[in-house]
Amino acid sequence: MNPRLEQLPPYPFERLRGLLGDLVPAPGLEVISMGMGEPRHDPPAFFLEALAREGAAFARYPTTPGDPLLRQAAARWLERRYGLPKVDPEREVIPCAGTREALFSIAQAVVGRPGRDLVLLPNPFYQIYEGAALWAGATPRYVPAVAENGYLPDYAGLPEDVLARTSLLYLCSPGNPTGAVAPPDYLEAVVRLARAHDFVVVADECYAEIYPDENRPPAGLLEVAARTGGGFDRCLVFHSLSKRSNLPGARCGFVAGDARILAAYLKLRTYTGCAVPLPIQRAAAAVWDDEAHVAANRAAYREKLAAAREVLAPVLPVKEPDAGFYLWPEVPGGGEAFARRLFAECAVTVLPGAYLAREVDGANPGAAHVRMALVDTRERCVAAATRIRDLLAATPPPSQ
Repeated sequence: MNPRLEQLPPYPFERLRGLLGDLVPAPGLEVISMGMGEPRHDPPAFFLEALAREGAAFARYPTTPGDPLLRQAAARWLERRYGLPKVDPEREVIPCAGTREALFSIAQAVVGRPGRDLVLLPNPFYQIYEGAALWAGATPRYVPAVAENGYLPDYAGLPEDVLARTSLLYLCSPGNPTGAVAPPDYLEAVVRLARAHDFVVVADECYAEIYPDENRPPAGLLEVAARTGGGFDRCLVFHSLSKRSNLPGARCGFVAGDARILAAYLKLRTYTGCAVPLPIQRAAAAVWDDEAHVAANRAAYREKLAAAREVLAPVLPVKEPDAGFYLWPEVPGGGEAFARRLFAECAVTVLPGAYLAREVDGANPGAAHVRMALVDTRERCVAAATRIRDLLAATPPPSQ
C-alpha cells in the first residue's frame, strides 16, 4: 500500500466515535448532534423539481469541464455576489463534486515544484487541507488562528525562507471552526504575498452565505484580487451548495479563479473522473440563480445562533461568530472531557476542538474548545443548549 496512507491522521468524526464508544447516552433523552456541520434545513423545492425533470440525463456521462448552464450560473453568481466585472465561464469556472474533493485534489495539481515543499494552513483547520498536503508529498505548516490574532492566521508574519518554500496557502473565510471573517485588507495582504513569493492561494468560502447582517456580506478573495490588480492571478475560490442551499447530498460546487491554474487542474480532473452527474448540474444552475431561499436560510441560522447563545451565556463564554453556523467556546475541563460529559449526561454530541487542530510548540489551539454546529431545528438546538446550561449550572466540572 502507499506509505503516505500511514501519514493521514484519523478523521475527526472517527476520533469522536472512539472517544464516546464506551459511553451510553443519558437515558430518556433523544440524542441531539451538534458535532457534524451537516445542514438539516429542507432543500429548495425547485431543485428537487428540476432534478426530476432532468432525470433522463443520468443516462449520459457528464463532461469534466461541466455543463455550460452550471458554469454560466456560477459565473453570474460570482459577478452579482462580489461585484466582479466579468467571470469567464469557459476558462475561470470548473464544477466539482462538492468542494471537499476539490480542496483535496487541488494540492495534487499545485504541489511538486522543486524546493516548494510547504503548504500553509490555519490552525485549527478543516482536516482536508492537511490530508491534501500530506498526500501531495508536502509538509503542512500550521499557522495559529487564535483569539489573540482574531482567529486570522498571520501568514504575512512568517519568515522569508518559509514563504520561499511555500507552494500553496489554504485560507478559510468564514472560518471553520472559528467563524472568523477575513476583512478586505487581510485578503489583499495574502494576495500580495502570494504574488511576491509565487505560490497559490486557495480560499475555502463555503460558509460565505451564512452571515448575521444582510448589509455586510463577507468579502471574497476574487473581488479583492481583482481590485488589487492582476485579475485572479494565483487565486482560486471554492464554493458549494451544501451550506448555502442545504444540499450536502447533491455534492455540487465549483472552483473559480486563475484560468492558467484551472487549465492545468482540469487535466488532472480528466483522469480522476469526479464530474457531477448532469441532472444535478442542471438543477444546481437554477439554485445559483436564486437568492430568496438563501436569505431565508440565513435568517433561520441567525435565529438559532441568537437563541442558543442566550441560553448558554450564563454558563459559557459564547462569542457570536462573524459568519457561519458554529459556536467555538472554551469549555470547562477541556474539549474531550466536556464532550464525554455531555454525551453521557445530556445525550448531546459536540466535537472536541483538539480534533480540528494540531499541537505546535507544545500547545494545541483547539484543546480548550468544542465546536457546536447549529444545524438542527431551532427547537432541538435550543433543547441541546438548555441541557448544557442546566448541567453546568447544577454541577461543577470534573478536574482535568
